[in-house]
This record gives sequence, structure tokens and C-alpha cells, in this order.
Amino acid sequence: MEYEKKTLKIHNKSDKPDNIVIRDNNLIEECIKIERMLPKFMVDYFIYLRGYVSTTTRLAYLKDIKFFCSYLIEMKEHTAADNIKYITLEEFNSIKSRDVNLFLGDYCTRYYKQTDKNTLIFENNNRALARKKSTLSTLFKFLYRNEQLNSNITDGFNPIKLPKPQPDAIKRLEIDEVAKMLEAVETGYGLTEKEKVYWRKTKLRDKAILALFVTYGLRLNELRELNISSFNFSRGEFKIYRKRGKEVLMPINHTCELVVRDYIYNERPQSEMLEEEYKDTLFLSLQNKRMDPKAIRQLVKKYTSISMDTSRDNGYSPHKLRATAATSLIQSGFSIYDVQNLLDHDNVTTTQLYAAHKKNVKRDIVNNFEWIDDTDTNDIEKDIKIPSND
Repeated sequence: MEYEKKTLKIHNKSDKPDNIVIRDNNLIEECIKIERMLPKFMVDYFIYLRGYVSTTTRLAYLKDIKFFCSYLIEMKEHTAADNIKYITLEEFNSIKSRDVNLFLGDYCTRYYKQTDKNTLIFENNNRALARKKSTLSTLFKFLYRNEQLNSNITDGFNPIKLPKPQPDAIKRLEIDEVAKMLEAVETGYGLTEKEKVYWRKTKLRDKAILALFVTYGLRLNELRELNISSFNFSRGEFKIYRKRGKEVLMPINHTCELVVRDYIYNERPQSEMLEEEYKDTLFLSLQNKRMDPKAIRQLVKKYTSISMDTSRDNGYSPHKLRATAATSLIQSGFSIYDVQNLLDHDNVTTTQLYAAHKKNVKRDIVNNFEWIDDTDTNDIEKDIKIPSND
């Protein structure tokens, strides 16, 4: 007897839009799917993760644990199981610090996967290794505190040195390059004839996307999830959903209001022409669906490459426009704490990296903070008598 696949319906009683609820639900479903693949003795840890970290971080942790368990199966040194689900707590108890260090320092740095046609080579840099180490540290510490493991082996994990972020390595557009980018989307300058075919259909949408990116430093998904109902033009604000599900109201400036309204009223298809799921979606693809992340990245890469006079492959990502917003705001005189709040940086040291781009900051401050009027200083200069060295 065949059963029809049921469509997922969201009974949304929250004030969050349906697309945010569906997005969060999809992440949760993916977490549950991985949890079912992992050993049952980790169930208490899964419950701990639900209350301790955001859903995106929880998913990343679970993927790392699944990867580690798959490694144990592949090495055949600590388990007799042929499926990660059947790894036992006793077998996990046999794992030592050295085993984890070998996994992180030897296996993860460069490993291979076989497909039907190819051998794939994977490499992890120190940042990726540090995240895997953090995942395993939380797992082993929890199992020890939960009286499931006999000892806490995490003290023996080797340190992983991360390169110190260098301000000069931060890639962003200069002020004149931002102007050139916005001119390109306005006029079609720098686009190929083939690109102009699509540009004529989407230039107002693209202009609104770029303006929001460089003004607010939005993350890609924060912009992608915007709806028409996110904007309250009478109040001069719009709502975004940050990482960890934070709901934030942002004031909308005159320029961004103009370009968003221009797109809504003069280019975006009327809502009655759209499928129910996308009637409220702000940024639509040419297929009248919510734009996917890849399309937004390609859009940004195209226009930033024109602004920097480089190839499309060397164009910038949306995250570089986030860096552009940060440095531009700081260079305009806003404090790092104001910029930290606007961009939702967890730590002000992240914002300080962008502040380092502002050269001669002390000189700029004192030169623009004169207590005495120019005419008075001219009179004073005339009256100054410089003593002779004779």
C-alpha cells in the first residue's frame, strides 16, 4: 500500500514570519536526523546542546561528532561496530587524549574520500580544526560530568594556534569603489551584453540589495530572509532576524527606503501573481521564488568586480560588503561600540579590527576639534614671537 508524502504545514502562532519559522524548523529537523544516526548513549548530550547553543551551532557540533564517529569506524581501533549508531559507551571510554590529537592533527588536516569516479582530497585549516576540537571538548567534558566516562581527557588535547587577525588583511571596498558599484547597477556600466539582458529585469532589486548590504552590513541570510512585511515605512524601520534567533528593529535611512520602495512598486511582481509561499518575500528570483544564497553571492561578486576593475572570479562576497560597511562607518566618525551594535558583533575586538583601518585617527580627532576660531588663531600666530637661537 502506497502512502502519499505529506506536505509540512507550519501552525505559526508566533510573531515571526512563516519563512523564519520554516527555516528554523528545517535546521531542527536536520539536527534530529543526525542525532538518530549517532550512538544512543549521547542522548543526554543532545538534550544539553538544545538548551546551551543556537540551532546552527548545534547542527555544526552534531556534524563534527558524526565525522569523528565515522573516523572511529574507518580506523577500526576503538570500535568493532560497522555503523556509528552501534558504537558503545565502553568503546568510547577507551579513547585517550592521544587518539583525539591524532584525529585532529594527523587525519583531519588531510584526508581522502572515494567516489565512483574520483578520489576527493579534503583539507582543514587551523580554524576548522579548532572548531572540531571545541566540539569534541564539549562532548567529552559533558560525558565525564554526566558520570558516563571514567576520566576527563580534554586536558590532554593539543592546543591549536590560530593566526591573529590582521587589520590589513581585511578585504573591503573603498568609498569610491562603493560609488562605482552603485553606478554600475544604476547604469549597467561594465556589464556584458548577456548580463544586461538580466540587468534590465532586476536592476532595481539588485540596487536595493547592494544598498542594504553596504549601509547595514547585513549577513547574507539576514538579507535573504527579508519580507515586504519586515518593513514599516511609516515608522521608518525594518525587522531582521539575527543569529541565535534574535529579533532586531533597524531604522531605515532615506536612501534605503527609496531604493526598496522603488523595487517593490516598480519592478517586483505583484503579490497576487505569486505562489502563496512567496507572496510576502522581498527579494525574488526571476522564477518568482525567494533568492537562494548562491544567486546573491554571484550578484555581489559581479558588481564588486566591476567596481574594482577585476575579473568576475575576483569579485567580493557579501561578507566583504559587511566589512565595507564597518570600516566606512568608523571612518565617518562613529564609535566602535555603535558599529558593534549595528553589525551584531559578539565581541568588540572584532569591530576594533575594522577601526584599525582608520589611519592617523588621533590626528584626525584633534584637527577636527578646535576650541579657538580660525580668525583668532591667525591673530595669535601674528603675535607669537619665536626666540632667537643666538
